Amino acid sequence: MSNATTSSVNQALLEVWKQHTYSEFVLKDAKAALSTMSDNPHVLMVPIALGGRGRDGVYNFYRNLFLSQLPADITSVPVSQAIAQDILVEESVYRFTHDQAMDWLIPDVPPTGKYVELATVSVVKFENAKIASEHVYWDHASVLAQLGVIESARIAAKDTERPRTLLERVGMHLRIEPVYQQAL
Repeated sequence: MSNATTSSVNQALLEVWKQHTYSEFVLKDAKAALSTMSDNPHVLMVPIALGGRGRDGVYNFYRNLFLSQLPADITSVPVSQAIAQDILVEESVYRFTHDQAMDWLIPDVPPTGKYVELATVSVVKFENAKIASEHVYWDHASVLAQLGVIESARIAAKDTERPRTLLERVGMHLRIEPVYQQAL
């Protein structure tokens, strides 16, 4: 495969990912998000082993948990992306106020009203130019410490400064416009 062909395939996968995140975070539309996915997708929030399997399972996860429990002020600052044949890895920092239940992220933690910064890594696999799977990783202890659920002293590093440190190290500490809110 030539570099030009590889580049156009990678660009096509990136466009599918952009449409998927736009469907989630802007439209908050489970059907639209599912339209970017393969015939038998799965989504897994790895730290808490929650998500969905198959089209019905993913749709129910998106509709009943994820999209219905997104904070109004949630934004994402993409840090880096790597795209290879049928896989995309994205590192981001999400920022939000914990103003409602978020069982897809922090099950059984009532709203605290606290501001959270959360560094994530998403590993997205594609099949026939559609999303086949999405695995999302984050430091769960950091989230719980920022919310006051556990003491900062109980975790190995500073709790609230981890995502901010990541952004500062890559020179993005002032960039706050989320990519998924830009017009497609």
